[in-house]
Amino acid sequence: MEELELEVEKNEKYLPIGTVVLLKNAQKRMMITGFCCADEENPDKMYDYTGCLYPEGLISSDNNLLFDHEQIDKIFALGFKDEEEIEFKEKLAEALEAVDSVDSVESVA
Repeated sequence: MEELELEVEKNEKYLPIGTVVLLKNAQKRMMITGFCCADEENPDKMYDYTGCLYPEGLISSDNNLLFDHEQIDKIFALGFKDEEEIEFKEKLAEALEAVDSVDSVESVA
């Protein structure tokens, strides 16, 4: 995939599962393994992604790494993208919109 295409994808929030990225100020690449995860120590904070070290992969459930889209510095490879993935991201966006609107109502109340 060309550098320009990866830059376009970088601006798209919620990259496909399997995407390999380098975070800002990091030296080790990560692979995206999931979306919208909260940290047990700070359950009010929801991170955009969960990931694992690349190429090692998920060695144990204790090694999940949480990060936000803004932390991504570079994309090395995009994960698999098909119709099912596109539909999932549409549903994810709807669910996050619903959560945001509930949070907005609660903060006003």
